[in-house]
Amino acid sequence: MVGLFKCTNTFVEGLKMQAPMLVLKNNSKRESGRKVQLSNIKAAKTISDIIRTCLGPKAMLKMLMDPMGGIVMTNDGNAILREIQVQHPAAKSMIEISRTQDEEVGDGTTSVIILAGELLKVAEPFLVENMHPTVIIAAYRQALEDAVDMMRNDVAKSVDINNREEMIKIIKSSLGTKFMKGWNDLACGIALDAVKCVNIDDKGGYKEIDIKRYAKVEKVPGGSIEMSEILDGVMFNKDVTHTGMKRRIENPRIVMLDCNLEYKKGESQTNMEFMQETDFRKILQLEENYIKEICDDIIALKPDLVLTEKGVSDLAQHFLLKAGISAIRRLRKSDMNRVARAVGGQIVHRTEELKESDVGTECGLFEIKKFGDEYFTFLTKCKNPKACTILLRGASKDVLMEVERNLQDAMNVARNVMLDPFLVPGGGAVEAALAHRLNEKSKAIQGVGQWPYRALAEALKVIPKTLMQNCGVNTIRTMTNLTAKHATSGPTWGVDGETGNIVDMEEFGVWDTLQVKSQVLKTAIETAILLLRIDDIVSGVKKQSDIDAEKMAGKFQPAPQEPAEE
Repeated sequence: MVGLFKCTNTFVEGLKMQAPMLVLKNNSKRESGRKVQLSNIKAAKTISDIIRTCLGPKAMLKMLMDPMGGIVMTNDGNAILREIQVQHPAAKSMIEISRTQDEEVGDGTTSVIILAGELLKVAEPFLVENMHPTVIIAAYRQALEDAVDMMRNDVAKSVDINNREEMIKIIKSSLGTKFMKGWNDLACGIALDAVKCVNIDDKGGYKEIDIKRYAKVEKVPGGSIEMSEILDGVMFNKDVTHTGMKRRIENPRIVMLDCNLEYKKGESQTNMEFMQETDFRKILQLEENYIKEICDDIIALKPDLVLTEKGVSDLAQHFLLKAGISAIRRLRKSDMNRVARAVGGQIVHRTEELKESDVGTECGLFEIKKFGDEYFTFLTKCKNPKACTILLRGASKDVLMEVERNLQDAMNVARNVMLDPFLVPGGGAVEAALAHRLNEKSKAIQGVGQWPYRALAEALKVIPKTLMQNCGVNTIRTMTNLTAKHATSGPTWGVDGETGNIVDMEEFGVWDTLQVKSQVLKTAIETAILLLRIDDIVSGVKKQSDIDAEKMAGKFQPAPQEPAEE
């Protein structure tokens, strides 16, 4: 009996000491707890450090090569991060916020990454000291609400959007950090005129400024940047379909079509059986009659120019040429929409439905110009265009790409001011002002939540600090002076990005839009909160077919398994 009990006990102990149960597959990798949070913070800091030198007027450019061998030279945060390939999930989240910022307000893409990285960096000591992430998150949320309120109520000032000089000043502060700062007046004028052109403000309260769709940027290599201009109309890369057609018409009547000016073909393969020799001639005659019919519908309105999104057959060209009408075919849908908004009139889908009200009559001049080997159609001198084209000239394609990115930022700034006409002082002044106010407010907060709250206030100072670092001045001394100024004077003291000196932004004339700054704060703090909430990462989940392929190639190394104890 003693032997039996001994045997049973040994069996139970053996069961207890068996290998741990595996839930995840061998090829899966799992990290959890504090290790994940610290690894996320490290990844965010790395992404932040990449573009830290791209902030301010003394910003450095980054040169990036894509896999196809193309080159991108820019200091735009979103454009840089878009080209970088990263593996860490937290780094991917950081890149995503830059894209969100660009789509939402079009500016502040570099600031948002730098600030998000700093917010996570200041949270690291609290995590090391075993403070729960939810305490830090609660403090960050409270600080975000307070900061947005303080910015709108204490720091922001309203602006008259009809004052051109004031608007140009605001756009200049956005372009001052970019490649285009040497042509500030030209670029600011173009951006402001483009936004005013596409602005639709109905009396019913509907307001729309669609830059992406109706303010097209055409890049034509050659010439100099000074030759860039905004057209009071539209242009596109097309020529007339027949060499005999007119290439210059004043006050043209324009018909816009979304249908073929050629005989209809069958949807799929079509077989026709002819019983007599004359049947083939009849078919050809029917096709000719059909084309003549649709051309007669157009000619009846006496237009000077026909634009179509589809094809124009040789026969249709012949009939239109005889009637003295110029034709341009295969326009993009987006170009046609811009033409319709610029010249008036409607895009028609069937020629038999054409009527006088569909004809565009608001264009003053139609002409075709040649740049290099390309022909471009210009529809300019429009009476009240609600769409426009910006013609950019420059030395090379790379220069033009960077000029276009800068111009898009400038147009977004102008749009933001027109939608929400409030400004905050630039040059890191608003961040320093918020840091001072949040620091003061943190003294009234009870419990451990005041320390992360105060840390967020300190993190905001990273923007003026980075501006100073990029100027090459003594950061500690200058930052101390700036903090003292905010404690004793108003909230308008900031950093001159060119020299690194402390200046009053009201006199210096550098302003940012409230919409951009509040979006930077919201996006950066919410991203920091999101990454602090992550406590588990499961990665390396692959399909079995991929693993088998790697085994065949000798690349796959299975995860080491602990030997089962007996």
